[in-house]
Amino acid sequence: MTEMVTSKESSLVLVGKKVPRVDAVGKVTGAIRYVADYNFPGMIYGKTLHSTVPHAKIKKIDVSEALKLDGVVAIITGKDIPFEGMYGYVIPDEEVLARDKVRFWGQGIAVVGAISEEIAEKALKLIKVEYEELPAVFDPEEAMKEGAPQVNIKERNIIAELHTKKGDVERAFKEADIVIEREFRTQRVEHCYLEPDAVVVIPKGKHLDVISNAQYAFFTRQYLAQVLNLPLSRIRLLVPTIGGSFGGKDSSAIWITARAALLALKTGRPVKMVFSREDVMMETTKRHPFIMKYKIAATKDGRIIGLKALNIADGGAFSGTSPFVIFRAHVHSTGPYDIPNVEVDTYAVYTNNPPSGSMRGFGSPQVNIAIDGIIDELAYELGMDPFEVKYKNLIKQGSITMTGQELTGHKVSIRELSEIARKLSNWEEKRKEFEKESGRYKKGIGIANGIRGVSLGGEMPEFATGQVIVNADGSVTIACGLQDPGQGARTVLSQIVAEDLGVSMDVVNYLELDTTITPDPLLTTASRATIMGGNALLNATRQIKDRMAGVAAKLLNTDKEKIVFKNGFVFDKDNPDKKIEFRNLARQCLFSGVNLTAVGVFVAPPLTWDPATGTGTTYFTFAYFTNVAEVTVDTETGEVRVDRVYSIHDSGRIVNPNTARGQVYGGVSFGIGYALFEEFKMKDGVPQQFNFDKYKILSAEQVPEIIVKFVENPDPNGPYGAKSLAEPALDTVACAIMDAIRHAIGKRIYSLPATPDKVLKALRGD
Repeated sequence: MTEMVTSKESSLVLVGKKVPRVDAVGKVTGAIRYVADYNFPGMIYGKTLHSTVPHAKIKKIDVSEALKLDGVVAIITGKDIPFEGMYGYVIPDEEVLARDKVRFWGQGIAVVGAISEEIAEKALKLIKVEYEELPAVFDPEEAMKEGAPQVNIKERNIIAELHTKKGDVERAFKEADIVIEREFRTQRVEHCYLEPDAVVVIPKGKHLDVISNAQYAFFTRQYLAQVLNLPLSRIRLLVPTIGGSFGGKDSSAIWITARAALLALKTGRPVKMVFSREDVMMETTKRHPFIMKYKIAATKDGRIIGLKALNIADGGAFSGTSPFVIFRAHVHSTGPYDIPNVEVDTYAVYTNNPPSGSMRGFGSPQVNIAIDGIIDELAYELGMDPFEVKYKNLIKQGSITMTGQELTGHKVSIRELSEIARKLSNWEEKRKEFEKESGRYKKGIGIANGIRGVSLGGEMPEFATGQVIVNADGSVTIACGLQDPGQGARTVLSQIVAEDLGVSMDVVNYLELDTTITPDPLLTTASRATIMGGNALLNATRQIKDRMAGVAAKLLNTDKEKIVFKNGFVFDKDNPDKKIEFRNLARQCLFSGVNLTAVGVFVAPPLTWDPATGTGTTYFTFAYFTNVAEVTVDTETGEVRVDRVYSIHDSGRIVNPNTARGQVYGGVSFGIGYALFEEFKMKDGVPQQFNFDKYKILSAEQVPEIIVKFVENPDPNGPYGAKSLAEPALDTVACAIMDAIRHAIGKRIYSLPATPDKVLKALRGD
């Protein structure tokens, strides 16, 4: 595996350097504690009873026999929840435990609290539930039809919808030299984080201490307070190290936390709940499956002049984050391509499948499969090189997106990245070489380009907060609610703070999240931790530096504007010998009554997105990336092996090449699994996999050679020019693999994953 950086020269000391992760030693030695490692005297254990039907009225829940079991302390059902309504991010349609109706197989309906997990498990088997089964619907297209069973609170089962028109689409299709139409499908995917959902709740009189691995801590606390009818001030939520999430510890974190809290309030005892892998598989949210019908119009030389697209996302039984997911999918439906005439319709739909929710990529990986795939097909229809057709249509500086946003204010670098990928992979030579090969094994190469809106975008409020404290000895404490489920945010944000204060990383401590003292920075999602958290923390450090500079100027007998912070010293830029150690200055400031604590806030530039018209500015800046994949296909077994991936990224300034490289390796591996292996299978609403014995993910020996190149174009919107990387690392990897398979066998697989069975069917022409 190789990593290269094309970097703009800078005088930065820590930003841009391969600083070791701040949590590395604790993780590899086992010193770090995860939620399941916490224990308290008198603690009991909670286990959830899950529905065994996908759609039904609950007529009766009989817990009498379970309560008789020695060691059972308490049992709760939906009737024990103080809040009588429903809750949700956008639409109030979720329940912590089903009260009157179950909406998907596996939904929680009761919780046992017992002195051991084994006793709790035995008690679950003694609970009797009487159902009146209802008609169910599992296909999103069927769910949209008139007369379909109503899954949740909205008629027509439409969770959310968006519609955008740009230019004159009908005219474009009439004037086109070629029109092609294709349907693409992507699958339901499990997050596969190693640490399952877990929580410990400790009742303290009228207050609750909650130790949770929730990815969105402040949202979890907000909905917990709502469900329990408690003020936020009565709930303290702490988040230790998180063992992976990828967006998954979202809705399920609220469910498990509220269930444990209800047991704790009922019994007055600490409660621990740790999901088994089976619990995670059957109840937690999955990546949205998409149905995408795309129609494209082009001239004979490969210039795209029109696109019609229909995206239908299966949202499952609850709306959750579906409105946000389809927003991102919708506005990325044209990818990084400049198409003058566009008509896109996007829907999220209720079904009686498990709820869909946040997952790395958040709607972009699905629509990228469609837009990249149909342009790749256009190239084959025209007898042209796919690179040439894609490159010809790429956006450039000043291009107008499908929603009418002009791409200005940052470097639109996708053409540069695509050219680098072409040269680095020896594209033309390999296309010719692979096409000459004959025999059982066929090789192919594919290229996919990408654009990703940075941070939340759209109508979401867009701000972040962070607190910085300079202590009396010159050490620095950071409190920021943007969490680190494994991506390295604590390290990168510590580097940014240390760089600005001119201190070493050794004296910086990034606190674990505690909602009583940590400022709320909104969500840890949308690859926003570096750009939003970094900007907020820089706001805080610069307040502190301004105060310290005033004291330093007096001590050094110089002007405040001349004060520089670097390498552990504070000095006069015109006379560097006039200096004071940072730690000594910190002591002077504190003993002089100068406050060295500051809360920084960063509010993103305003947007003009209008969901009613599907137009306006959608993000304040964008990241760009190109992936090239090489594959070998065994034409006798249908097995596909990814041999090599070239992953080229412009994510602004790379704060830490080590963590950045790790992000790309992880994203590429994620994308390979998405393309070839992973699928959370359902049959009539019932999951068909409950553990990793049947759910296939990429293994270590299947990871190919990965060549990573970062092209740094520092973004004026980001801290030291940095912006998003985590999700761009995944977004078009599967697209490039699917294109490479198309090149190898001469047929496209239109539904993910490209299993051996699908490859063989394509080869047979089935």
